[in-house]
Amino acid sequence: MRVAIIGGGVIGLSIAWRLAQLGVTVSVFETGICGREASWAAAGMLAAHIETEPTEEGLLPLARESQRLWPDFAAELERATGLNVGYRAEGTMMVALTRDDAEKLRFTHDLHRRMDLPISWLSAAEVLSREPYLNPRLSGGVFSPLDGQVDNRLVVAALVKACRSAGCAINENTRVDRVDVTDGRVAGLHVQGDDSVSAFYPADIVVMAAGAWSRAIQGLPTRSRLPVRPVKGQMLALRMDPLAPLLRHVIWAPNCYLVPRLDGRLIIGATTEERGFDRSQTAGGTLALLDGAWRALPGIEELPIEEMWCGFRPGSRDDLPILGTTDTEGLILATGHHRNGILLTPITAKAIVETIISGTPSELIRPFSLARFEATVPA
Repeated sequence: MRVAIIGGGVIGLSIAWRLAQLGVTVSVFETGICGREASWAAAGMLAAHIETEPTEEGLLPLARESQRLWPDFAAELERATGLNVGYRAEGTMMVALTRDDAEKLRFTHDLHRRMDLPISWLSAAEVLSREPYLNPRLSGGVFSPLDGQVDNRLVVAALVKACRSAGCAINENTRVDRVDVTDGRVAGLHVQGDDSVSAFYPADIVVMAAGAWSRAIQGLPTRSRLPVRPVKGQMLALRMDPLAPLLRHVIWAPNCYLVPRLDGRLIIGATTEERGFDRSQTAGGTLALLDGAWRALPGIEELPIEEMWCGFRPGSRDDLPILGTTDTEGLILATGHHRNGILLTPITAKAIVETIISGTPSELIRPFSLARFEATVPA
């Protein structure tokens, strides 16, 4: 069996790695450098619990299972490559800065309690005992002990190395022009390398893991076209003293989140913009992030800005992932993860590999098939 994977982000790479471990012949095709789009732009939060919103109850079982898999997934990846991936599980806090913020947060916390999530309310004093450099006038917060983070850029590097060591063929700077579909099943890919030479790669299975670019791949029947769009997010990183960091936990504030890395980077994100593939870093977006971060953590005022960037989350019509088989035989979908790509990496790889090997979609991903959109009237 030959498997071609379109997209070299964490989703495509993790699927390729798991397949190669089983002895499957796998080739990954990435338009640029593997992992340098949404996977590189992410913050790496593993927040299956604290990030749950009222419209996302259906995603919770998948997210919690993936979060449960992350410790072993990270440890195995580190053993396979000798590279650290920055997995941390010290918990995550969401804080309220004003009385109004506290009322909104209590509403969210009530939802968490109804869903029986392990999240506890903290007084202002309890929040500050954990993170003393936060705004001393804050009103309270919640603590999720099972949420944490991973360094997504380190994960990318480790997955690339793991894939190559396992025998995957990684084709970077190679654009997939179209999927070849013959008599209702995939036959392979038409690709073009950076030398502008076109080639055909035969495949028994094609996995669509191209993130926000998934809809642009040509050759698929209309019923297999994907309702995926880019959702722009601007972000930036400040530089803390790693020996005396201002933060140790991931913090969700009213208008931003803050993710401290062990090397002293403090990531601040992220805007949510429907601007297509516009890569511009705007004054308004940067100002909003810095203002939100400063209100939560006043000490950032003296920190140097190290980097600013933007990425494109792959958003589906309902902002839930699109996973599993399609009406086109041999076409498997692993896209539309929106803001949860890093979190859902282990379970997506596990479920997609099970689907490919068994020929039957894993039960956990059945609710996320493309078929759920068939009865939906297009916007």
